[in-house]
Amino acid sequence: MNRFRDWLVRTMYGRYGQDAFGRFLFFLSIVLCIISIFTNYIVFIATLLVMGVEYYRMFSKNHAARRKENERYLKCTAWIRRLFKKSSAGNYDRSKYKIFKCPQCKQKLRLPRNRGKIEIRCRKCGNQFIRRT
Repeated sequence: MNRFRDWLVRTMYGRYGQDAFGRFLFFLSIVLCIISIFTNYIVFIATLLVMGVEYYRMFSKNHAARRKENERYLKCTAWIRRLFKKSSAGNYDRSKYKIFKCPQCKQKLRLPRNRGKIEIRCRKCGNQFIRRT
């Protein structure tokens, strides 16, 4: 097993490898492969073409061209990623913290849970209000 891993490391040395566009092509080839089971051979040929492009990009040594392709892909799909991106308030441990909005300036405030009824002071506007955590 170590010999195979060493061979793979030597083979991939200096190659571009995998990126976001490569992962998209990989999943697209899987979907097309599944579709080709139920349809004609044209979809299977499209699957092979997508896989060929994917492997060509992965084994390429032209890093600048592959990086440009990936940047174009990321630019075209930015709006989709923004739809599924968590809000800035969503990047916390929900079991330990609770988010409140200041009633005056609508600033989001993160507070620890299970502290009972506490007085909260907004850092932005200085407004004080009471909430149960």
